[in-house]
Amino acid sequence: MTKITLKGNPINTIGKLPKVGKKAPKFTLIKNDLSKVKLADFKGSKLILNISPSLDTGTCATSIRKFNKEATKLENTKVLYISRDLPFAQARFCGAEGIENVITLSDFAKGKFGKKYGLTIADGPMADLHSRAIVIIDEKGIVTYTEQVPEIVDEPNYEAALKAL
Repeated sequence: MTKITLKGNPINTIGKLPKVGKKAPKFTLIKNDLSKVKLADFKGSKLILNISPSLDTGTCATSIRKFNKEATKLENTKVLYISRDLPFAQARFCGAEGIENVITLSDFAKGKFGKKYGLTIADGPMADLHSRAIVIIDEKGIVTYTEQVPEIVDEPNYEAALKAL
């Protein structure tokens, strides 16, 4: 369990993010066209997993915009935005915002990704959504960086995440 806050009020996640230096937990998520994608589908590429509760919050929208801009400068790196939003909502947001360099993926059905990665919120008004976190995975599937954002309304440390690539 990891203790985080929501506007200063304590909440908890169900576990801890994957350990740096360990193999990233496998996952299957849903793309905007409702097809499934697995971690293995990205083998050979570096990954930035930009994880948040919902695109419908200001901080989440800011983080996807920021990574969308940075993605154009990154070699052999894919940026994945992961939330429990419906794929339709993710597609609508990306279309309206001109997000073209980030792959949006949904964990809406059962939240298995959030559980495997230990970032599902356990209590409080956002229970069952994902906490705000960054996980970076190298070309071999090894976790090289993680950040559990301690205050859910705050942005992640973009500079540290990008430097970890």
